[in-house]
Amino acid sequence: MTSLLVLIILVLLSIAIWQLTKIFDLTQIGQKSKNSQVANDNDNNVQGYLMFGFLAFIYITTIVCFVKYGNLPLIDNSASEHGPLIDNLMIISMILIFIVQTITQALLHYFAFKYRGKKNQKAFYLADNNKLEFIWSSIPAIVLAVLIFYGLYAWNDIMFVDKEQEENAIIIELYAKQFGWEARYSGKDNALGKANVRYIEGVNTVGVDLEDPNAQDDIVVNELHLPKGKRVIFKIRSQDVLHSAYMPHFRAQMNCVPGMVTNFSFTPNKTTLEMRETEAMLAKVDNINKIRQNKNKQLIAEGKTPLDPYTFDYLLLCNKICGASHYNMQMKIVVDTPQEFKAWLKDKPTLVAAVKAANAAEKDQSNPDAVKDSTTTTIDSTAVAVVVIK
Repeated sequence: MTSLLVLIILVLLSIAIWQLTKIFDLTQIGQKSKNSQVANDNDNNVQGYLMFGFLAFIYITTIVCFVKYGNLPLIDNSASEHGPLIDNLMIISMILIFIVQTITQALLHYFAFKYRGKKNQKAFYLADNNKLEFIWSSIPAIVLAVLIFYGLYAWNDIMFVDKEQEENAIIIELYAKQFGWEARYSGKDNALGKANVRYIEGVNTVGVDLEDPNAQDDIVVNELHLPKGKRVIFKIRSQDVLHSAYMPHFRAQMNCVPGMVTNFSFTPNKTTLEMRETEAMLAKVDNINKIRQNKNKQLIAEGKTPLDPYTFDYLLLCNKICGASHYNMQMKIVVDTPQEFKAWLKDKPTLVAAVKAANAAEKDQSNPDAVKDSTTTTIDSTAVAVVVIK
């Protein structure tokens, strides 16, 4: 409601200013005016010098931004083996953009000044110049072709997985839905069971076909763990709308498309603890915690709960605006040593076991007499409570 009122006020204020301008124009009728609306040499000179002034403003702004905001957090220090290739492609693109922008802006403003309007000067009309057109068409085409081929090389190097790599890789499914993630590990057979949204029921929240032999050892979790130095092949699905699996520190992103399975693969090369100990990450965490400390003083003064200290963790994010809670769609990623990963995965129950346990619990709840015969203290007390209620 407040936004609507502000919008109405702005519209009415604009109309009022427009009407005042019209009234002012009417008051000038019949009076001599030097405003002929035709630019003279003085006007052209002023505009020419202003173009140079704006050029200086652009360069000064660029320099200030480099000095103040030049510490780009996702240009180095990647956590995957293919990360440096992506970083190099980004750095090359940024350098080329900077060079082209600097040169073209200087020429644009210089020619605007040099060929400003002058009295009794006629513009020279040039219909075309094949040589110039060939030059300024060929240079961008060659540069873009080099970038495109380099990008295709990088993409193929990242996405291509040969049979040997696939046999030694871990296969994990990332399942996206509004607004969260689940991960399904392929188990000892290293093969994911079939899945479809039609199979979603109860604790089977990712729609696995429980009759598929390959699904018998699948494990579903809400926290993604990866082993360092081991290639991981991701099979990515979406339950509802278009999402995007984005893991910035691993330089990985792939769309999650409803009705199809997309793929991405990379090899982590830094554990979570190793990344936390890097110089860049220590500086980042220290800076964030200083900001939080200052904010906590204000929160405590207002009687609110202070913020917890920040600790770095890898994250899986959604990089598509997928709905109202899109900002909150994330899952923690932990990169372990191979030994730590095996220990973590060892005790995780399979989805089939979880479904059986859930079905058994549901039967027990629907049959309180069967619960009464149980030997556990907790169930006995529940059964007694049921009898009393009856």
